[in-house]
Amino acid sequence: MAPAITLAAETELSAANTGFMLICSALVMLMTPGLAFFYGGMVRVKSTLNMLMMSFISLGIITILWVLFGFSLAFGDSHGGLIGWTSDYVGLSGVGNAELWDIYNIPIYVFAVFQLMFAIITPALISGALADRVKFSAWALFITLWAVIVYFPVAHWVWAPSGGWAFDLGVIDFAGGTAVHINAGAAALGVILVIGKRVGFKKDPMRPHSLPLVMLGAGLLWFGWFGFNAGSWLGNDDGVGALMFVNTQVATAAAMLSWLLYEKIRHGAFTTLGAASGAVAGLVAITPSGGAVSPVGAIAVGAIAGLLCAMAVGLKYKLGYDDSLDVVGVHLVGGIVGSLLVGFFASGKGQSEVEGLFYGGGLTQFWKQCAGVGAVLAYSLVVSALLAFVLDKTIGMRVSEDDEVAGIDQAEHAETAYDLSAVPAAVPPGPPPRPRPPTRRARRWTHEAHHRRRQAAPARRDQGSPPGLRSTRPDGHRGQRLRSSAGPHRGLPRCRVHRRPGPEDPHRGPRRGRRRRAADRRHRQGGPHRQDR
Repeated sequence: MAPAITLAAETELSAANTGFMLICSALVMLMTPGLAFFYGGMVRVKSTLNMLMMSFISLGIITILWVLFGFSLAFGDSHGGLIGWTSDYVGLSGVGNAELWDIYNIPIYVFAVFQLMFAIITPALISGALADRVKFSAWALFITLWAVIVYFPVAHWVWAPSGGWAFDLGVIDFAGGTAVHINAGAAALGVILVIGKRVGFKKDPMRPHSLPLVMLGAGLLWFGWFGFNAGSWLGNDDGVGALMFVNTQVATAAAMLSWLLYEKIRHGAFTTLGAASGAVAGLVAITPSGGAVSPVGAIAVGAIAGLLCAMAVGLKYKLGYDDSLDVVGVHLVGGIVGSLLVGFFASGKGQSEVEGLFYGGGLTQFWKQCAGVGAVLAYSLVVSALLAFVLDKTIGMRVSEDDEVAGIDQAEHAETAYDLSAVPAAVPPGPPPRPRPPTRRARRWTHEAHHRRRQAAPARRDQGSPPGLRSTRPDGHRGQRLRSSAGPHRGLPRCRVHRRPGPEDPHRGPRRGRRRRAADRRHRQGGPHRQDR
């Protein structure tokens, strides 16, 4: 049995803290689907499902690895301060239901499942930098190797009370600034330097396809982050968890406002994407420092992180690396800022008595923070780049250019995020355009065609009539019906024709207009509509 469990023999299980930690574990688990929505809304529509799946697959792979041997590597007995191992933790087979973790009053099972949720979301964070262009099978293999070679050892360095070197050095990382955010951000940078840019980077527009989905994801992340941060104290018997809860809210609000102010000054608008990104930047920055600073210090940490992260996201265009969803600009930069500011704003009244420069403690803690940040950044960057290089040269990390242009959802998952086949075509706004009036020539031929139809109708009707009922013209031609031979309208056709009645005609009409006289003149000259009477 592990020495940590032996130390816990004098401590009784706390039902309150156990229940609190189970709730916090569920909140941290919710952050991974929230991250999937956050990233899924930021990509183009043809990559939405792939982005969701890159986060969801981590829930499956990392869970199995953690139970089999990951928990033992991260929190087992330390070997040289670099890696852990305890055989009782392999498969969690040697852990009893009521056995407590270290000197805390929660079961090992609860601590293991809480740390599992951290291990799940960390590789999922990397996926945002690789959007649109990575094979799903290669991604699954990458996070499997990365968790074993990078995450489990780094988690041991920073958090293992059994002897992790950064833990013993005194590096303050309350909830994962180095082990989660710097680790993931450095890994993302290493991989994108190996696999290269997306097709059309800096040429084609690559705007988010659903900003409401981005805001939904950011809201879920903000909500789950309270469990992520406040739960990292593994209870709340002394109020430090409550302090962390307050600082999480305060720093996030300050970072969001800071980012929006920068956007307004720099770009002239307050954007929803900026609000969501600023909130995440504040959450990242307060993660390592929230237990050591006061609420006023949390405002400063959030405001500084929001400003610096907003400036950092534009570096990819100047330096030429394609960080698709700003994992480097937000998580790497935000994690570094939050970790280093502990050396300035630590108040000595939170998780420890360590004081920063602004509280009279000098720069001692700052240099410790630099050592932890530098070691995690360098290790994760180099090893992640090597892993990506090996996979790219063996099974290939990227999809083909044609699949990338057509859409990675269809190529890798044989699905699309939205079925638009049943949506009717959009109708242009406004009234329908008025038809153009026919030209004068078109009007003439339309009138002539109507006149010919009027003339032919009686003949068609007479074809099936008895001979005695058929009407004939004086010349014997069977054409249109004539009026009766008696009466005032005798001998005239039943329809109007283009002819000018003579002076002796008793049925001469009123004086015709100019158009009618012109029509009659054409009739007398033998136009194409002339009637042979």
